[in-house]
This record gives sequence, C-alpha cells and structure tokens, in this order.
Amino acid sequence: MTLESRGFPVRIGVQLQPQHAPDYALIRDAVRRAEDLGADIAFNWDHFYPLYGGRDGAHFECWTMLGAWAEQTSRIEIGALVTCNSYRNPELVADMARTVDHISGGRLILGIGSGWFQRDYDEYGYEFGTAGSRLNDLGAALPRIDARLAKLNPAPTRDIPILIGGGGEKKTLRHVAGHADLWHSFADKDSYPRKAEILAAHCADVGRDPANIEHSAAIKHGASADDAVRQAQELAELGLSVITIGIGGPDYDLSALEALCRWRG
Repeated sequence: MTLESRGFPVRIGVQLQPQHAPDYALIRDAVRRAEDLGADIAFNWDHFYPLYGGRDGAHFECWTMLGAWAEQTSRIEIGALVTCNSYRNPELVADMARTVDHISGGRLILGIGSGWFQRDYDEYGYEFGTAGSRLNDLGAALPRIDARLAKLNPAPTRDIPILIGGGGEKKTLRHVAGHADLWHSFADKDSYPRKAEILAAHCADVGRDPANIEHSAAIKHGASADDAVRQAQELAELGLSVITIGIGGPDYDLSALEALCRWRG
C-alpha cells in the first residue's frame, strides 16, 4: 500500500549538505547510496560556506553539482533546498533549470527562496538588503522565471515543479499560493498547522485550491533513525507528504535515511 498524505504519495528526501567534504567523491558516493536506498529526492543547498561546524570548512557550489547529479543518477529527483534568488538573474535560473531538467530526463525540482545567510552576500558581493526587500525581489523574480521557461528552445521536458521554501505569513506564503507546486515550510509539528491555514487563506485570495500544493518539511537535525521515523509519522499525519532529512559531510551517514525509506515502504 502506498503511504499517502493529503492525497499525495509520501516521499522521502535527503539533503546532502555540500559542506565539510574536502573530496567531491564523498558527495558523489552519498548520492549513489541515497538512490540505492530508495530515497525519492536528493537535495543540496545554495550556499558558499558551511552553515554549521567549521565556518571556513570545505564547501561546493549548488547548481554545478546538480548538473553532475543529473548525469550520475537515473531515478531519483534532484534539486536545491533551496536556490537563493539573490545570487542569479531569474532568466538565468530558468535556463539553468531547463538545462538540468534535460540532463536528468525530467527529474529536477526547482527549489527557490529569498535568501538569508549574510556571509554569502558579503563575501560574494551581493546586496543583502532586508528580509522584506529580498522577499519583494523573490516575488518579482517568480513570474520572470515562468516567462523565460515558456520561451526557451528546447522547452523543458515537463512543467518543472516549483518548490518555494519559507514560512513568512504575509509575503512568502502569498508567493507560494501564486506560484508553487510544493511548499517547504521549515516548520515543525507545532508551528505547521497555523502556517497551513494561512497558506490556505492566501490560496483563496488568488482563487487557487490549496489541495494542489504539496507540503514539505524536514526532520530535525541530528535525529536518530528511530526519532526520524517518529517525526516523519507525525508530519505525515498532519498533511506533509515530502519529508526530508539533512545529512552533512564528510561521512554522510545515511542510516536514518534508510530507516525512513523502510517506513515509507
């Protein structure tokens, strides 16, 4: 029997965080193992420096890595959790997504968010602005991405699913209602129900059925295999169908991912 939540099949994601792996072969091996274990989606993230551990530790770039994953894998979906809208022109993001979509044979999820990690901005020369200005920029970028995807030749192999990450109640969830196929809430079991209600209200404002948006969240960092399964069960019962566990380098211990894949069936 297929495990379902809100009418969607429950899928297990793994975020292979591209940090603290001084040899890319460690990440390549982790992607292979994740696919072999039965994970449904492999995510990385869009940063230039580690988010925890040694702040100047080894780190690799997001989208060039996704191109490599597209060639390396054959079944698993791939994407960033999430692309930072500030780092690339929206038309370029669309073209990159279309290209990785073709390389992968239609397995890309285009995850995107407004950005938040100030060190990335400062070190790479991007204007940090404010949380509000970055969200406004994301709102302006999303229709430009849609428009460019419609113009590209050759076209994408499918309607590339758009995943928007974030839980801001006034702007982010409005962007989700208007543009997203998937919403990664960054919420836990306690904060998620309120966020879901607010998203449904934004959907009503734009005339969209909230049941058409797949809901996603992550297992708390550092969870054991048993705890990861417990959290996944709680999230699925609340209505989340994409449940992701984050795993960092250099060892990329996938034991909790294996337990989640067994639980999903």
